[in-house]
Amino acid sequence: MYVIDNNSLDCTPRLFDNETAVTLVETGKNLGFGAAHNVAIKKGVGKYHFIINPDIAVGTDILSDMADFMEENPDVVLAMPNILNSDGSVQFLPKKIPTLKYVFLGRMSEKVRDEYVMKNELSGKTEEIDFCSGCFMCIKGDVFEKLGGFDERYFMYMEDVDLTLRAKKYGKTVIVPEFSVRHLWKRESAKNLKMFFMHIISIIKFFIRKRELV
Repeated sequence: MYVIDNNSLDCTPRLFDNETAVTLVETGKNLGFGAAHNVAIKKGVGKYHFIINPDIAVGTDILSDMADFMEENPDVVLAMPNILNSDGSVQFLPKKIPTLKYVFLGRMSEKVRDEYVMKNELSGKTEEIDFCSGCFMCIKGDVFEKLGGFDERYFMYMEDVDLTLRAKKYGKTVIVPEFSVRHLWKRESAKNLKMFFMHIISIIKFFIRKRELV
């Protein structure tokens, strides 16, 4: 097992000093969300690769459940579970391809936001979506390697939709609502000016690349 330490500023790396089953890789600087994941690819990736944010809480053996689902559905290359708030309510995250309308008007119009997250369109069953959230997703390891992992031009934000759209070339990208995790969502880009500008930069990069992806 590899643990990639993306230049944490606390004592996290020392937690693995006596763990013989874990190989700690320290990047020396903050490479960004996607680039740090790509370090793991170079060390070798298994049959399935999970991308999980540190603010995700799980109450079941969802890793095994999702892996079993992927085994039973070989046409699926990327999947995400239902994402819940800490109180158990559904956290409606984007599921359609981002457009200028969704990204900007969605912040002001509940109707537009609901359309972007497919709030009134989802059937409650496994179905295809265009945007799997990077807070929790499972991708086939061989597909992740073929794609070269995340596009490192995104330091943070939009790398998940970019990955989803590229993965579609190899199979289905779906939401599996029978499984769920809780996301202690902080929405840093809505509260932190630096993160907000980082989000905007990533949005611009995505729209520049969009013709290549769709």
